[in-house]
Amino acid sequence: MKPQTIFVCSQCDAQFPKWAGRCLSCGAWNTLIQQAAGLTFGPGGPAKASAIKAETLAAVASPTGRRYETGISELDQIFGGQASSGIVPGSLVLLGGDPGIGKSTLTLQLALGLSGRGIKTLYVSGEESLPQLKLRAERLSSDFSGMLAVSENNLDAVLATAEAEKPKFLVIDSIQTMFSESASGVAGGVAQVSAATMRLMEFAKERDIATLIIGHVTKEGNLAGPRLLEHMVDVVLYLEGDRFLAYRLLRCVKNRFGRTDEVGVFEMKNQGLVAVENPSRAFLAERVMRQPGAVVTCTMEGSRPLLLEIQALTSKSQFNYPKRTATGYDLNRLLLLSAVLQKRLSAKIYDQDIFVSVAGGFKINETACDLAVAFAILSSLKDFVVPADLIAVGEVGLTGELRMVGNLERRITEAAKLGFKKMIIPAASATAASKLKLLPAHDLSEALKLIG
Repeated sequence: MKPQTIFVCSQCDAQFPKWAGRCLSCGAWNTLIQQAAGLTFGPGGPAKASAIKAETLAAVASPTGRRYETGISELDQIFGGQASSGIVPGSLVLLGGDPGIGKSTLTLQLALGLSGRGIKTLYVSGEESLPQLKLRAERLSSDFSGMLAVSENNLDAVLATAEAEKPKFLVIDSIQTMFSESASGVAGGVAQVSAATMRLMEFAKERDIATLIIGHVTKEGNLAGPRLLEHMVDVVLYLEGDRFLAYRLLRCVKNRFGRTDEVGVFEMKNQGLVAVENPSRAFLAERVMRQPGAVVTCTMEGSRPLLLEIQALTSKSQFNYPKRTATGYDLNRLLLLSAVLQKRLSAKIYDQDIFVSVAGGFKINETACDLAVAFAILSSLKDFVVPADLIAVGEVGLTGELRMVGNLERRITEAAKLGFKKMIIPAASATAASKLKLLPAHDLSEALKLIG
């Protein structure tokens, strides 16, 4: 058997037969690392493995262990929803986010909460010493005597410690700091991260230990390391938000045990991240009444409706090409709406700079907020005020028609809960709900007439 070596990019995991200063796949410099490619088999070929007995799913015993409730309502909703909440034993959870956003703070709160409920927890810190970890724990909780902690970067030693202590919940902070002598490359490289995650996955499944690993992100916002990292784990969470603002959004993008696209809202305070029980009221707390260019809409994040304020500002452009800027809203969608307003409503915005922002730092990912964005732009352009008790919901098509939206009943319930009286909706989404007055419209022209 003859060993072979290849060169692997630490940024994109691309493989090359020879070394080069620049990766031809992602364009990064000095990222090619030499590692063994495997072994070639001799004349006899690979060793034959024995067959494994297959079983029917009906014969497989159902898991009997209960989920670990965290005590934090926002986290429980993300992990399991309403029917069964909490962390599944034996699952592998990946938490990513920008530097300083609060990943370690939220994870330590979770570990302290579980240990306070009698669930044996082991916190492995690869970035902080134990005295530093204790300082943060003293700020977050007054009772942290039941949680075990070690400061170690050697994965082999970490797994040996977990084998001896037998915790029910294990935290690795972070996966990029772990290294194993059985894998090639440096800590944080593609080979080390892949090997560490694979061993942790096997360890968690075999011993039924719920494991949470923290992952760093690149400047583009993606998780550092190979893309395989997200495929191996059971749950992928992203902690988002501006670190200079108070609110943080915990978004679930993968969940093998519950709904995806769930979001939890937290507020950063001196005692750590505090769950926001009513996010809609929090996002509308600083709303300014009776000002043009502001419209309230309702967006769905997983199974949760959120009321948000859309703000727009139009200004006479000083250049030949007017500017279009969007914060928290898709820029391409803003360009499309601008073209529709100019073509279908004859709105004179061809010489106007348009700025659109979602108040509170939230990012909208669905098209049901198109109508509110169009109203905000026209309100600023014509200097009229949209009624403060009105909500606009609807997708705008290229011909100016309003298309139906999903989960309308939940949006109506959330709007009525916060005291709104009227909601403009697409005519195709008309419903018999009586919690507030519904104003159906077929297109933008009809919708504008409804608000005068």
